[in-house]
Amino acid sequence: MSNADEPAPAHELTPVDAEGRVRMVNIGEKAVTHRVCVARAEVHMAQATLERITDGKVPKGDVLATARLAGIQAAKRTHEWIPLAHPLPLDGVEVLLTPDPSGPAIRIEARAETHWRTGVEMEALVAASAAGLTIYDMCKAIDRGMHLEATRLVYKEGGKSGTWTREGEPPPETGALS
Repeated sequence: MSNADEPAPAHELTPVDAEGRVRMVNIGEKAVTHRVCVARAEVHMAQATLERITDGKVPKGDVLATARLAGIQAAKRTHEWIPLAHPLPLDGVEVLLTPDPSGPAIRIEARAETHWRTGVEMEALVAASAAGLTIYDMCKAIDRGMHLEATRLVYKEGGKSGTWTREGEPPPETGALS
């Protein structure tokens, strides 16, 4: 298991052609393999805001259910957000939202899974981001000081590069999607 946070050498960055122009990578010859990625983010807020969310007292409705759905929907449309991302068939997307009174924050974990020719890093990251932005949108009238932070990939498996885990992160809470 690789834990290196070193960037790939420049010669391995394939979204650039021989003339240095940005292009969409051709994945047609790559093997279809099982791929899983997990991303995390946090939305920090006032303690009173977190209490209103967990007590179901936000005027716009169920914040956690709406954010979960937003994350799933966003993962499915990642290729519309990220210019060089490929549309790909997702086997599943899971978004966990955990209130953390010590933050106070909502901790977000998004897992994306596919059997395809390219990884699902962007789908997991977009899911975590959209869930966090939805929390902000639903609560901004009561807490404009909220902020989304620490959006990061924490786990990846499958494909040519194998398995990678971000050093210092606890293991993913999301389980196998079925």
